[in-house]
Amino acid sequence: METDELRALLQRLRLESDETLRKRFDRSLPFQDGMFDRWERARRLGFGDRASIYESSLVFGDVRVGEDTWVGPFTILDGSGGGLSIGAFCSISSGVHIYTHETVAWAISRGQRAKTTGAVTVGDCCYIGPQSVIVAGVNIGARCVIGANSFVSRDIPSGTVAAGSPARRIGRVVGEGADASIEMDPG
Repeated sequence: METDELRALLQRLRLESDETLRKRFDRSLPFQDGMFDRWERARRLGFGDRASIYESSLVFGDVRVGEDTWVGPFTILDGSGGGLSIGAFCSISSGVHIYTHETVAWAISRGQRAKTTGAVTVGDCCYIGPQSVIVAGVNIGARCVIGANSFVSRDIPSGTVAAGSPARRIGRVVGEGADASIEMDPG
């Protein structure tokens, strides 16, 4: 098949895929996210039952994800610096970056200092808001909510609502199961 023929075939496939998604789900996605099954990708990566991850997401190193966890599009899950573990029933929103290494010391020392590494864990039943960044060595407990655009550079205890840059506690999760809710701190 010639290059022009392949290009035309891919363009036709893209348009058909987009039309199908718009009719069935009222959405239009990037080509790779619309073409490939995100649950199948999660199975191939060894994630828990019913977990899903978009094709536009990047996965590096040792990454473990629990059952029923949704990993949104355009995320980075970097387990290359010590492993990344995400629990069950989590929502990892679009654009979230989770790193287990960083090269700040290496860069500012002209390579004379090593990169920093550290495992990251996210407990069960957590929500990580869009565009948030979690750095190496951080542990986020169970049932936590991290607000959009947050920079998480220290551990977050279970049941905490945190937001900001750097992220700090702004509330807590109360109740269990269907009775779970968020209680914001005063002020």
